Parts: sequence; structure tokens; C-alpha cells
Amino acid sequence: MNEEFYLHIYKKQLEIEAVPSNHEVAEWAMNLMNLLYPERLTSPDYSINEIKRLFLKQEKELVRILNGTKACEHCNNEAKAKKIFESIPELYRRMNTDLSAILQGDPAAKSEFEIIRSYPGFLAIAIYRIAHALLQAEIPIVPRILTEYAHSITGIDIHPGAVIGEYLYIDHGTGLVIGETTVIGNYVKMYQGVTLGALSVEKYMEGIKRHPTIEDHVIIYSGATILGGDTVIGHDCIIGGNVWLTKSVPPHSTVYHQSAVKVIETKQS
Repeated sequence: MNEEFYLHIYKKQLEIEAVPSNHEVAEWAMNLMNLLYPERLTSPDYSINEIKRLFLKQEKELVRILNGTKACEHCNNEAKAKKIFESIPELYRRMNTDLSAILQGDPAAKSEFEIIRSYPGFLAIAIYRIAHALLQAEIPIVPRILTEYAHSITGIDIHPGAVIGEYLYIDHGTGLVIGETTVIGNYVKMYQGVTLGALSVEKYMEGIKRHPTIEDHVIIYSGATILGGDTVIGHDCIIGGNVWLTKSVPPHSTVYHQSAVKVIETKQS
């Protein structure tokens, strides 16, 4: 390697936009999850005063993370963190609607404890809800770090900018993608491999609604792809597996992919 290459790497160091490590950001979110859902811990035994202290500690840790983020250096980070933590009870209520949707909708789910401890769908939705709250508070970078962390451990990719209603149920979820400008209503159920994406991806489309709208009480089965900012799936629709949609569907519709499957028996001699 020549001197010019070393100089290039050196200059990149000087231009880095400071942000606390992804590990620190993810650890903050997981510690918050552990407070909200002590079922995640082995045997928690906190007094009420200790719980208050731990929430305050998490608020201060968020301020530290924001103070360490160069893009937040002109923000009132204490005020932002305070506002976010004041909204935690409502955030927790919304998370519990997702928990309820999974428990009521999945015959394999034996208890809330099992879902909280082991269901990737619930974890991905919960981290998304935290990240979305941060994004609404105009906090840069950190929300995307959080949802990409959830993506890395669950296989579920939810952009923090998506607007998602209550009682979201993600079953299995591996390979599921929800794009930035997606709007999802209440009581929506989605399976693995679903893509709620854009028809095309061009930089000039930044700030434009590129992803679909899914209204209330919609079920989307595995492998379905729904694309486009003008695409609206009406309430109470059922979208079958492997369906490809780029146009709107009226309420109470059932859409399915018809394929030919042949079974050829091999005669044994």
C-alpha cells in the first residue's frame, strides 16, 4: 500500500461524524427493555425507589449518548430526553398491544412471558417503537442504529420512520421489510418474507411517500411484496403468499397468487 492510501484513511478519521458506538446505543435500548419487561431478566427484585432510580439513570444515559452525537451538539438534549421519558408509559401501552396481538393470534404462544423472552417479532416491534419515538423527537442517527440492531438479531427490518398503529402481529418475521414511509393501521398481521417497499429507489425521492399504506385488520401472508407510495391495501383484506402488488386493493378483498404445482410420481421397479 502506498503513502497516498494511508493519507486517505487518515483524512477520513478527521472527518468522522462523532457518534457513540452502536454497542452503547443498543445497550441503552436493551436496558430500557429490561426495565419495562422484567420478564427478560433472571430474577429481578427492585424496590419502587430502585425502579425510579434506574429510569432516571436511563434518561441520563440517553442524554450522554445525545451529547456524544455530533449531529445533536446544538440540541437541547436534556429537554429531548425528558420529553421522551415522559412518553414512556404511552410507549409501553402500545408495546403491550403488540404483545396482546401475538398472544391472541398465535396458537403456539403459551404465555406473555414466552413472547417477551423469545419472540423476535415482539422484540423487533418494541425496538422500532423506541426508535420511532426518538425520531419524532428529531434525534438523528440513533433511531436507525437501533432498528438496524434489531434487524441484525431478528432478521426483521423496520425503518424507524414508518408509522405503525397498535396491535401489530409479526409471525416468524425473518426477511420482513417495512420501508421508511410505510403507514400501517391497527390489528395488522404479517408473516415472514413480506416486503412493504418502494417501486423505485432514487435519491430525488427523499421526502416523498414511496411505500404502501396498509389499513386496519389486514393479513399479509409470507413472501408477499407490496410496493409504491400510492398503493393502499384496504381494511379487512387478505393478501396471500407470494403475491406481487403495485396497485391499490379495495377493502374486504382477498388477493392470492395462482401457481401450477405438479407432482410426478416415480414408478419403482
